[in-house]
Amino acid sequence: MTTAESYLKPEVIRQISRLDLRAQFVVKGFLQGLHASPFHGFSVEFSEHRRYEQGDDPKDIDWLVYAKTDRYYIKKFEAETNITGYLVMDLSRSMGYTYRQDLTKFDYAISLAAALCYLMVHQQDPVGLITFDTKVRASLPPKSKRKQLGDVLSLLANLKPTGETNIANSLSQVAGMLKHRSVVMVFSDLLGDQDEVMRALYQLRHRSHDVILFHILDEAEVTFPFDGMVELEDPETKEKMKVDANNYRQDYQQELNAFRDKYRQDCFQAGVDYVELDTSMQFDKALTEYLISRQSRF
Repeated sequence: MTTAESYLKPEVIRQISRLDLRAQFVVKGFLQGLHASPFHGFSVEFSEHRRYEQGDDPKDIDWLVYAKTDRYYIKKFEAETNITGYLVMDLSRSMGYTYRQDLTKFDYAISLAAALCYLMVHQQDPVGLITFDTKVRASLPPKSKRKQLGDVLSLLANLKPTGETNIANSLSQVAGMLKHRSVVMVFSDLLGDQDEVMRALYQLRHRSHDVILFHILDEAEVTFPFDGMVELEDPETKEKMKVDANNYRQDYQQELNAFRDKYRQDCFQAGVDYVELDTSMQFDKALTEYLISRQSRF
């Protein structure tokens, strides 16, 4: 008997050509337990108290404060607002890499982005799309109508990772583009200068954006499953290097761990959500675990 989980395996998902169906599998199948928005949309934020005055609605009295102070205070609230989301997609050539997985890093990123787009539109939160390599290449303004899902997915489905990249420059451009506080969801393998990327992320945070960094690596980039003499090639510069994989593995994995650890620590200090992923993980479960952990913080 075919189960829902079998449909969500990467090799099956790859056969689903319509990304909106892929997104629905993830969202409807695994996020049913999320009763509140993981993006804190529709939030009414308590801002301050003031003394009750004649003419105020008694329903707005904070009775907990009254119990403590024996005085009447009114709760003031900011207006209800939807959260605006931007899917920010790395188009660099390295994102098109896979060694033995069914999904490339780029396919994996699109699957995540499709599910998040579906979720936000379902919540009636506006969502837009920004693509970049060495600079911002295209943008789709955020909207919350059902048609937006089709527009975003149509654009995502036709993207190809072919260029070189400058992540820091592109994210700085994004920071300059966004005029209102937003959730900025970045999908990248982060193969660039870490310090420069962090400076760009600080720019986004300085402008009060909520930043989620989905760091996507291929399974082979994490496990280094090679043996004997192998030729490694930089996917963007095409520079090649021959190494003895068995002797090189330990040094490689130490460097990789240091690379991820630095991002984890720097993002924590910057108030950026850092989500480590590799293409061997079922993206639906990885996304669900992240959203549940995010929701628990609000």
